[in-house]
Amino acid sequence: MCGFTGWIDWTADLTKQSIILENMTATLANRGPDASGTWISPHCALGHRRLSVIDPANGAQPMVRTADDDTYVLVYNGELYNAPELKRELESRGRRFTTTCDTEVLLVAYMEWGPSCVERFNGIFAFALWDSREEHLFIARDRLGVKPFFFSRQLGRFIFGSEPKALLAHPAVKPEVGPEGLAEIFIVGPARTPGVGVYRDLTELLPGQCATVNRAGVHVSHYWKLESRPHAETVDETARTVGALLKDTVERQLVSDVPLCTLLSGGLDSSALTALAVNYYKETGQGTVHTFSVDYVDNDKHFKSHAFQPNADAPWIERMTSHLGTIHHAMVFDTPELVGALHEAMTARDMPGMADVDSSLLLFCREIKKEATVAISGEAADEIFGGYPWFHREDALNAGTFPWSLAAGMRADLLSQDVAAWIRPLEYIGDRYLDAVAEVQHLPGEDENTRKMRQMSYLNITRFMPTLLDRKDRMSMAVGLEVRVPFCDHRLVEYVYNIPWAVKTAGDREKGILRKGLEGVLPHDVLYRKKSPYPKTHNPNYLNAVRTRLLDVLNEGTSPLLPLINVKKIRQLAESEAASSNLPWFGQLMSGPQLFAYLLQVDMWLRDYKVSIR
Repeated sequence: MCGFTGWIDWTADLTKQSIILENMTATLANRGPDASGTWISPHCALGHRRLSVIDPANGAQPMVRTADDDTYVLVYNGELYNAPELKRELESRGRRFTTTCDTEVLLVAYMEWGPSCVERFNGIFAFALWDSREEHLFIARDRLGVKPFFFSRQLGRFIFGSEPKALLAHPAVKPEVGPEGLAEIFIVGPARTPGVGVYRDLTELLPGQCATVNRAGVHVSHYWKLESRPHAETVDETARTVGALLKDTVERQLVSDVPLCTLLSGGLDSSALTALAVNYYKETGQGTVHTFSVDYVDNDKHFKSHAFQPNADAPWIERMTSHLGTIHHAMVFDTPELVGALHEAMTARDMPGMADVDSSLLLFCREIKKEATVAISGEAADEIFGGYPWFHREDALNAGTFPWSLAAGMRADLLSQDVAAWIRPLEYIGDRYLDAVAEVQHLPGEDENTRKMRQMSYLNITRFMPTLLDRKDRMSMAVGLEVRVPFCDHRLVEYVYNIPWAVKTAGDREKGILRKGLEGVLPHDVLYRKKSPYPKTHNPNYLNAVRTRLLDVLNEGTSPLLPLINVKKIRQLAESEAASSNLPWFGQLMSGPQLFAYLLQVDMWLRDYKVSIR
């Protein structure tokens, strides 16, 4: 995994602007701590930071190849899991390779097939490729958007990078935020609308999109979209297909030339991936799998069960590590560490995120990085297989809004009157919901319940899942750790999306078809454990710490946050007894402590990035 940046400019000689390219590239050092490189020509500048995973000695970027007086230059972030098959096919067509890395496979695939090469890729990727003969830049992003790609279109100029910070290092990109950006921060966030970069000048290449940048402009197209198709297989056939697809996906993603591990919470998803990894390691004689878990000081004393977190993870982690015989590493963090990392987590995203859920993941990834360079994680299974409680609640299915936005009205009440009148928060979230629903393809003859469940699945895969993928990419890459997400294999996603809800919930259980497909892989009690999400701290010390810090910001009087919020109402919330609740009282995804921590991140962001609201 890596980070890249650069720009195209048809109006200037970029060879005289190398210092700007160096500065932009330097912002991505955490994403690629192993190597740095730049390439510059009169109209194209490319920068790259590398995290070496496959063929560390020979995969340097920007990677340059020439053929028939044409020069091809590639900067790339990601992994191609079908690189061996592609390489064999390309060799059969007369292509020759000088490395064993997938970077060269991607570059040669473009040389052979042109832009249509992306349709052949199985992996997670974002890249930019300069073709000197065509005098154009070809860019693409993987089908599910695991790897990020931000860009800014300006007159005669196209600026891009793996993270907003790289673009903001270019003099032409300013940290300005308008009404859309504020609505994303205060109403939509952290489930940011795909394609919206929050900053006024920033856009995001959508998952499954590619584009050609030339003198005529930027020509964007979709090479992949989530499509609705009939599903005719029986429950047993479907379970076998799901199990086979997941096994193949995991085994492809276990390839690495550097130490690899799995993240293990003791839940269905992470336990399944770990078990498949252990089985594969045994079959191939690769030794013992290392596993990692995260928890918090005194969580065992303060944990309270609720719909989104029905039980604690610790006993289940011990159950799985004992059953599988992994070498386990349990990471435990305390309140001062979580609060202290809020700032670094915000910087990793270049904007406010998921508060302590972000900061704890960043700390977790930093500890993992001491032992491994690549980790396997169970992200996306709940969005794909329908594991969240809102898939199973009539109020969420019939709400006429995103299920994670049921408390949008409460969030809107926390804005200042001027800001609320400017951004029209409820209208904004309503429009984004209608945009999303309009994209859903329904099959002829679908009944009302089938339409509802397909719509809910589509919203989760295309709107909520990117939030978690963005979080995982940004927090892990901030410390130079590559995280792979097997449940995001596009073959698996395409197949499961079209499984009828009655089959998807086989055995009258959430994610029932996944459980059935994993029979024989996991112990029965783990296989049928109720869903439990990424763990949060339940220690009241965390609430006290973030509440005190937020009250200090409110009392200081100079914070750029104050004109944007209803200071009186937020002060009342912070000082109320309700603030002590760790249940998700502030909407579906934000507890009192998370709200206060999130507002602290907004304050940090406005100050650090010198954000101009206009």
